[in-house]
This record gives sequence, structure tokens and C-alpha cells, in this order.
Amino acid sequence: MTMSTQAPAAPAGTARRALAPDLARGAMLLAIAFAHAPLFIDGTSKSPPMAGVVTDVFHFLFVNNHARPLFAFLFGYSLVQLLDRLLARGSDWVGARKLLRRRGWWLVVFGLAHTALLVPIDILAGYGVAALILVPLLRRSDKALLWTAGLTLVPGTLLVGAAMWLPMSQGQRTYEVSSVAVEPGVSYAAGIVERVSVWPLALLIELLIVIPGVVLGMWAARRRFLDEPERHRPFLVRAAVLTTVVSIAGSLPAALMHAGVWTDPSGAALWAAVLAQPLTGYAGGIGMAAIVALIAIRAAKRRGRFTTMVESLGQRSMSMYLVQSVAFALLFAPYALGLQDDLGRTGATLVGAATWALSLLLADVMRRAGHRGPAELLLRRLAYR
Repeated sequence: MTMSTQAPAAPAGTARRALAPDLARGAMLLAIAFAHAPLFIDGTSKSPPMAGVVTDVFHFLFVNNHARPLFAFLFGYSLVQLLDRLLARGSDWVGARKLLRRRGWWLVVFGLAHTALLVPIDILAGYGVAALILVPLLRRSDKALLWTAGLTLVPGTLLVGAAMWLPMSQGQRTYEVSSVAVEPGVSYAAGIVERVSVWPLALLIELLIVIPGVVLGMWAARRRFLDEPERHRPFLVRAAVLTTVVSIAGSLPAALMHAGVWTDPSGAALWAAVLAQPLTGYAGGIGMAAIVALIAIRAAKRRGRFTTMVESLGQRSMSMYLVQSVAFALLFAPYALGLQDDLGRTGATLVGAATWALSLLLADVMRRAGHRGPAELLLRRLAYR
């Protein structure tokens, strides 16, 4: 028997899409906005003391090292969804694999352009490289997926934990050393050179962090947890409760230390806290997907206006992610509005929420006008030639 090697047909539109994955992508963009906006301030604390403590604890429990695992999980989930659609339309494995890798290469290009032109924080290229590396796993066993996810948790956790330990061991806040605020006097052109120069290292770090979430998303997609949440409701309830409890318990020690509530921790306690926070953050980020899936069960029965808006946002997640970067560049950069010197972490977090709300409205306007996300359309045209 001969196997077809024809190029796979481009997927159809957004009709018949499951609700939960798009709701999860919409919620993910809020988490990303919360995670990224505070990185653009100059690092000094300008928040009222109590507001700063509340913001710190909120970020450690629900944002730091949670947003990326959720994004990675949904990306891995989408790889299986796309593969299933391609095979259902008559493509063979060779043609589907080539297309998935081609999409991966274009995501790397998108990520490089995103970094050069807008901001030094990019997640697109990391997922593109992850796709290039992990596509062969789509045909491997569940056991291989779970082993890969488990083993790759180690370097990612150690890397993030060490990055947290260094400032916290010296009495500094983590966002003071992770700030990407542009130095005053640096031009836009000089910023491009600086961002591109550090891009390869940032890409490697991003890849190490996201691989476990991507692989777990592939495993979950095989069971259609988000496509058919009602059928998996008991499991999703258990997963949501367990991951939330584990995540909060694992993140709380580092949150209390960072906020100054737990003072003078021992060296062993500090190391335990900074390793537990990113490790359990994976659980919390992926658990967010389970929570959204449970919400989708009820939302699917009675779709309100807000549900439709979040769904529209999720369907245009890459475009709206780029919109966030445009907004942050315009708001914070010294060659634009220059708010990086005027806001503390609390104010920047509120800016992130406001940016997400505006992207929600923009996605709804695009839905009403019948327009898909421009980034999604461009990626489709490039990947499907």
C-alpha cells in the first residue's frame, strides 16, 4: 500500500470548535498580562506597603511560574488537535509532520520579529522550537510522554529556582533583577540591537521552562479533557482541587519570604521555597485549564455575552498576545509614554488587567466583523503555503 505525500489541506474555520480550549486561551492571556506587565517597570517599589504585599502574594500564588505552564499546556494540546484534524482530512503522518514543523519554524521567525521590534519577552519562538523537537513524540506512547514531562521538570525547576534564589538570598525582590525596563536615553534602534543580542539565550531558557507543559498538554489532548469536559467532569474536579491546593501550598513559603512576612529564613528553607514555587507552579498553571474546563461545562449550556467575548479572545490568542506587547511597549518605554518610572508592581498589574480588558473588546469587535486574528491568518498562509 502506498502512502499519500500530498500537502495537507488547510483546516476549516472556527466552526464546531470546543468551547473549553478557547476559554482557557482567553484566560491564559490574562495570566500572561499579569506576568509580563510588572516586568516593564524600573524595579523600584512605588506601591503602598500593604498593596505591595498583597500584590506580591497574589503573583507568587497565582501568576509567577503559572502563566507559562498554562500557555505551554494549551500549545501542546493544540498540536494534537491539529494533527487529528490533518489526519481526519486524509493527510498521512509524513505530510502532517512536515506541516507541524513548518509551523514551528515560522513561530520561531515570529518570535524573533516580536523580540526585535517590540519587547524582550517572547514565548512564541520557544514554542516553535518545542514543536520542532517534540513533534516525534506525537506518535509515541503515553508512557513516553509522561516520562519526558517528568524528566524535563528537573532542569526547568532548577533554573527558575536558582533565578529566584539569587535576589532573594540578598534581600532583593525578584522583579527588581528581572526587570526589562529600557534604560533612559536608549533609543529604539539601540533597543533592537540589545534585544536581538540576548535573544538566543532567552530562547534556550524559555525552551527549558515550557517543555514539560507542552508534553503534558499532548497527553491531555489524547484524552480530550478540554474537548469533552462533561465526559471527564469527575477527573477534572479532582485535578482542579488537587493542583490548586498543591500550587498554593508550594508557592506560599516563597510568597511570604518575598513579601517580607517571613523574615530571615534559613538557607535550607529558602532553597526549599524557591524550588517548590516553580515546581508546584506547573501544577497550578495546568490546573487552571481544568478549572476553565469545568466552567465551560456550564457556560456551554447558556452562553452569555462575556463567555462569547472570552471565547473570541481565545480564538485570536496569538494576535492578542502581540497586541499586549504593543500596548506595553507604548505605555512603558521611555521613547513612548515612559510609565516605567511612575508605576509600582501594583500599578503595573492593574495596567495588565486593563490591557487584557481592551484586548477582550477588540477580539469581540473582530468577531462581530467576521475577522480572524491577523497573526493566525498569516501563520496559516505561511505554514500551508
